[in-house]
Order: sequence, then C-alpha cells, then structure tokens
Amino acid sequence: METLRILGELANITLVFSTALIFAALGGIFSERSGVINIGLEGLMVAGAFAAAIGTAYVEGTGAYGLAPWVGVIAAMVFGLVFSLLHAVATVTFKANQAIIGVVINILALAVTVYLVKVLYDGAGKTDTLEAVFSKVPIPGLSQIPFLGEALFNAYPTTYIAYILVPISAYLLYKTPFGLRLRSVGEHPGASDTVGINVKKYRYIGVLISGVLAGLGGATITLTTTNDFSHNTISGQGFIALAAVIFGRWHPYGAAAAAIFFGFAQAVRNFATLFEWSRDIPTEFLFMLPYVLTLLVLAGAAGRAVKGPAAAGEPYDPGKR
Repeated sequence: METLRILGELANITLVFSTALIFAALGGIFSERSGVINIGLEGLMVAGAFAAAIGTAYVEGTGAYGLAPWVGVIAAMVFGLVFSLLHAVATVTFKANQAIIGVVINILALAVTVYLVKVLYDGAGKTDTLEAVFSKVPIPGLSQIPFLGEALFNAYPTTYIAYILVPISAYLLYKTPFGLRLRSVGEHPGASDTVGINVKKYRYIGVLISGVLAGLGGATITLTTTNDFSHNTISGQGFIALAAVIFGRWHPYGAAAAAIFFGFAQAVRNFATLFEWSRDIPTEFLFMLPYVLTLLVLAGAAGRAVKGPAAAGEPYDPGKR
C-alpha cells in the first residue's frame, strides 16, 4: 500500500506539471492544423501567467477569494488572445515569416510583462505572492480508490478541465465540419479556397484558439505551482509544449500523452528532492532533466516522425493556387 501511495503521489505531481503543457500543446495543434506554425507558445504562456497573477491579485484585494483565481484564468485567456491576434495579423494578413513572428511574440511578451510588473510593483522583479489560488479538489468516492484516486481524482480544477478539453478538441478537429475545414486550410489552402472555404478566417481562428489555450496554460502554472509571476515563471514550458505537438503528431490525444511524458520528467525532478539519496546529485542536473529529455526524445523520433500539416509555415496567396 505504501508503494501504491508513493506511485499515486508521483502520478499526481506528473499531472500537475502536465496540465499547462496539455493546454499549450492543444493550442499549438489548432494553430498548426490551420497552417500557421506557432513558435510563440512560450510568449503566449508568459502573457497568460502574467495576466492570471494580476487579475487574481486585483480580485483578491476585494476579498472575493473564491472568485479571484477564476477571474485570473479569464484574464489570462484574454491576454493570450490579444498576443495571438498580433501573431495572426502579422502572419495571416501581412504574410510575415511565421517562425520569426513567433520569436518576436516570445520576446515581446516577456519584455512587456516584466516591464509592467516593475511598474505595478514599484520596481520589484515579481508580483506579490497570491493567496487566492487553486486548491486540489478530491472527487468524493473516486479519490479513495488506491493509486488511481490519488493519481487522477485529487487534482486541481484546471486538471479536470484538461481531462475534458482533450476529447473535445479531438472531436472538434476530426468529427465536425469546422475541424475538417480547419485542417483543410492547413493541408491545401488553394483547394479549400476553391470550394468556398475562407482560408484567412480559419487561420485566424486557429491562431486565436492557440492564444486562448496557451494563456490558460500560463495561468495554470501561476495559480497551481508558483503562486506569483516573475520573468522565469514559464522558463521554457512553451517550447516543451511545442515539442509535445510534434512528438504527439499534431493530434490532441498524442500531444496530451507527450505532455504527460514531459510532465513526468519534471515530476521526477521535484519528487527526487524529497529523498535522502538525491542530495548527492547537483540540483543543476535535476533541473536539466526535462529539457534534456525533450531533446533526446525529439532527436530519437525525428526519423520516424509523421510530417505535420503540408501547408504549415506557408503564407497563402490566392493568386498562386
């Protein structure tokens, strides 16, 4: 029973770290399935993490502690939407290089948010520590099941949302006319345009959805893990989510599985520090683990990886069908 309890705790911590990656990876899928490569997931998560901290702190100050984290989540989604709109305007309307714009979004989001933190908090490098953050919500009955109860049903509200969003995303992309049209503009925009599908509209939708979901991912980190915002709150999570998109073959279930795998690497890092034997391991090596594992997995899967959407990264010019 003790072994099951420890394994359940490890699985639970894995889901804590995976949830934000799942949200951002789902956002990356919608964007790339529409034909727009979104390297800016990191910046969108930064924007969401910042907005969640500010929105929660504002409502927290009014005494509405129960409402505060949900306002933070909404603020994060809105802020992610705003930054993704900049991405969409540049790449879809003005046909700028998608990879370069993604890098610009990453730099811009970090610069703007760190500057605003210093302005709002009198030059401090981070926001105040939040008190009104999410707590784990055990599901009565299910949370008592050995291993599975601790692993799956004693989680943060955002994790339960992730449970729902993954199948919903898969259904939208593969079982609805909307999903068929979105995927068609990412595979062959010229053919889609010929049959009356508005390529620009669906690419905008794909990018904007990615901003909302990546912002939600950033909020998840702020409201369940760090309880504040600073320049290193996200620290590469957006790039790991992008790796999950590729490793998951641009499919919601595959990306979620990859996100859980990468979340497991982070969980092992944190879980190992609870044991005596880990004190002999330099902390730098433990913190390197998720990123090294990401590189190894992508390098090993590169030769066998399924190609992404055929038109991803290519601006659509109606005059060149």
